[in-house]
Amino acid sequence: MARELNEVGVVGLGTMGAGIAEVLARAGLSVTAVEISEDAVARGRGHVEHSTDRAVSRGKLDPADRDAIFDRIRFSTSLEDLASAELVIEAVPERMELKAEVLTALDKICPPDTILATNTSSLSVTELSVVTGRPNKVIGMHFFNPAPVMKLVEVVQTVVTEPEVVADVEALAIRLGKVDVTIGDRAGFIANALLFGYLNHAVSMYENRYASREDIDAAMRLGCGLPMGPLALMDLIGIDTAYEILDTMYKQSRNRLHAPSPIIKQMMTAGLLGRKTGRGFYTYAERDSAQVVDDAATPAPGGAAEGARPVQTVGVVGSGTMATGIIEVVAKGGYDVRFVARAPEKVEAVHKALAKSLEKQVQRGRLEESEREAVLARVAGTTSLDELADRDLIIEAVVESLPVKEALFANLGEIAKAGAVLATTTSSLPVIECAKASGRPADVVGMHFFNPAQVMKLVEVVSTISTAPEVAATAHAVSARLKKHAVSCTDRAGFIVNALLFPYLNDAVKMLEAHYATADDIDAAMKVGCGYPMGPFELLDVVGLDVSLAIERELYTEFREPGFAPAPLLEHLVTAGYLGRKTGRGFRDYASR
Repeated sequence: MARELNEVGVVGLGTMGAGIAEVLARAGLSVTAVEISEDAVARGRGHVEHSTDRAVSRGKLDPADRDAIFDRIRFSTSLEDLASAELVIEAVPERMELKAEVLTALDKICPPDTILATNTSSLSVTELSVVTGRPNKVIGMHFFNPAPVMKLVEVVQTVVTEPEVVADVEALAIRLGKVDVTIGDRAGFIANALLFGYLNHAVSMYENRYASREDIDAAMRLGCGLPMGPLALMDLIGIDTAYEILDTMYKQSRNRLHAPSPIIKQMMTAGLLGRKTGRGFYTYAERDSAQVVDDAATPAPGGAAEGARPVQTVGVVGSGTMATGIIEVVAKGGYDVRFVARAPEKVEAVHKALAKSLEKQVQRGRLEESEREAVLARVAGTTSLDELADRDLIIEAVVESLPVKEALFANLGEIAKAGAVLATTTSSLPVIECAKASGRPADVVGMHFFNPAQVMKLVEVVSTISTAPEVAATAHAVSARLKKHAVSCTDRAGFIVNALLFPYLNDAVKMLEAHYATADDIDAAMKVGCGYPMGPFELLDVVGLDVSLAIERELYTEFREPGFAPAPLLEHLVTAGYLGRKTGRGFRDYASR
C-alpha cells in the first residue's frame, strides 16, 4: 500500500520548479523550496505569486486559498533544509552534470527512505540514479509546463526503482489531480519522444524553404486542430531547450530524425532562443512576450492572391462526401457551380445531400432560408464532362487513384476552355502526374481541402514545377472568397500536413510495438501533455489504418527515409482487416462498445 507523502521539497525555482512547488502546496503538502541564492528565491516566489494572482483574478482560486498556498511553502537557499523531506523533486536546468551534482548532495542530506525525483524531460533517469547511493529510490516525475495547468505527469521508473517507490509517486500524482502514465527510462519518454521528432521535422521543412513559417504553423493548427503550430511552439519551449532535448534523444536513439536540424544549432549560437529573447522563428514585441510582430519575413496580406485569373464559374467532378462538401462550400461562396457525377442517381444523391446539409444549418440558425435557396439555385448537376467547357475553374474530387485521375485530367485538358484553372484535391498523389496528363501543365494546381470541407478551414495550395504563378494565385483568391485559409507548398508527398502528421503517427505505432507504453497511455500523454485533440491511436482508427498505411508508404517511397518506413504492426493490422472504426476494430475494439 502506498504511503501518504506530506513533507516534500523542490530544488530549482525557475518557471517549472516554482510551478511544481505551487501544485504540491495546492494539494495540501508542506513544501520546502530551495534555490541557489536570495535573488533566485525572490524570482521563484515571484513566479508563484504571478501564477496564483492570475488564478485569483480569473475566479479559479480564492484569496484565502492563495494565502494558504504560501503558508505551506518555505523558501530557502540551503539544501540542508530538506533533511526531513519524504520526497524531493529536482527541477534545475536540463544539464546532466548539474542534476547529478544536486542529487549527489541530496543523497547525503536526506534520510535513506527519502525518494529523490528528477523532473528531467529527456535525460537518462538511470544515469542520474547511479550518482546516488540509493538508485532504487530514484524516479522520474516529469511535469509539463505550466505545471499548475497541465494535467500530465510522466512517472519514469528505471530497472532498479523499487515498486514501492513507484506506487508512492503514482499515489501522489493522483492526489495532485494529475493524469499519471508510468513508463520505463527511454529518451524523451512518451510525449517528448513523439513531439520533438515532429517539431524537428517541421523545422527541417522550414529550413529547406518548402513552406513559410506562417504556412507550416497554420497548416498544423487548422488541419490537425493543434493548439499551436510547431515553429511557434519551438519559440515557446526555447530553441536551446529544444536542441538539448533533441541532442539527448539522438545520442540515445541514433534515429536520424532526432538529429537536431542544423538551423536549430545556428539559432542557438546566434542567441535567437524564441520568446525568452524576443526572437526565434518569429519576432516578438519584447523578451518573454507572446505578441508576434512583423519582421522582414512576414508576408504581405493578400500577397499570395496577386495576379489571380478571374473566376465566376466553377466545375466540380465527383459525387462522394468530399466532392459534395466542396460543392456546398463553393456555392456558399457565391460561385455558379456545375458538378459532374457518373450516373443520374448519383447526381440526385448529391442534390439530396446538399439540401439536407443546408436544412440542418437553417434549423440551427446558422443559415437564412433565403440564403439556402440562393445556394441551391447556384448548383446544377450533370453526367457529362463536356458541360464543364465554360468553367473558369474545375476542381477534381474523384477517387484517390492515379490512373483514374490521369484519365480525367487528359479529358479535362481537352474539354476546358483556354485559361481555365484545373485543380486536384489529392491528398497524397503527385500533382505533376495530373498536370502532365492534362497536356496543359501550367494550368494545373493542387487544392487539397480537408474533410469535412464545410467545416475545415484549411486548403493546401500545391504548385508543381510547371504551375503558372497566376494559377496558384487563383487558387489562393478562390480560397479566400470561400473563407478558407490557404497555405502554399510545392508538389512533394504529403504536402505540409500529412508529411508532418503521419511520421508522428508511425512513431507512436513503433512505441506501442516496442511495448514501451500502452495505446491508452500514449494517447493520454499526447492529449493531456501536449493538448492534442486526439491521441495518435484514436486518430489512426478514425482515419483508417489502410488509408494511413497508404500515405506512409507514399512518404517512404518519396523520401527513402528509414524512419518513415511503416511500422510492421500497422501493416499486420491492415493485412488482418483491422482497419479502425469502419471495420469495428483497429488499435482498439469498437464492436463490443
